[in-house]
Amino acid sequence: MEDRAFRRVLGEFATGVAVVTARGRGDELIGMTMSSFNSVSLAPPLVLFSVDRKARSLPAMLEAKGFAVNILARDQEQISNQFARALSDKWDQVKTSVGHAEAPLIAGALAHFECAPYANYDGGDHVIFVVRVVRYATHPDAPAPLIFFRGRYRDLVDETQREPEWPLPIHY
Repeated sequence: MEDRAFRRVLGEFATGVAVVTARGRGDELIGMTMSSFNSVSLAPPLVLFSVDRKARSLPAMLEAKGFAVNILARDQEQISNQFARALSDKWDQVKTSVGHAEAPLIAGALAHFECAPYANYDGGDHVIFVVRVVRYATHPDAPAPLIFFRGRYRDLVDETQREPEWPLPIHY
């Protein structure tokens, strides 16, 4: 199977964008942009994300005592880009507060999930992190979500606000 073609087809699934953060040993701040975030269970409350085995921060993520999943708003594209780059100053001009296990909560995010480690699984070239949600918050006054589709950021269109086309098509 050709990797590039497979990745292109995966890009047909529109996703939200999250930055997963943690505090490593020696107060090292860890953060990475990802679209591999999903709900797993309501009882207990579990979510998952995956980390590439080549990621420089994987060892620190495996040792972290807690995580924050920060669901980004449409106006946080720059934050997504900052945390997607390896070896950069990811935290430059990013406002945060402290969450569970001192994981940074990014200001202005649509939602935060504060999580404790639960289980890790082999996911081929990734490690799958299943984490237990201990607290969460949403910020309904934030703008639309940051959406990623076909390799780039997209805007969410509220279909309820569109005018119907006239005459309406009739299907038999």
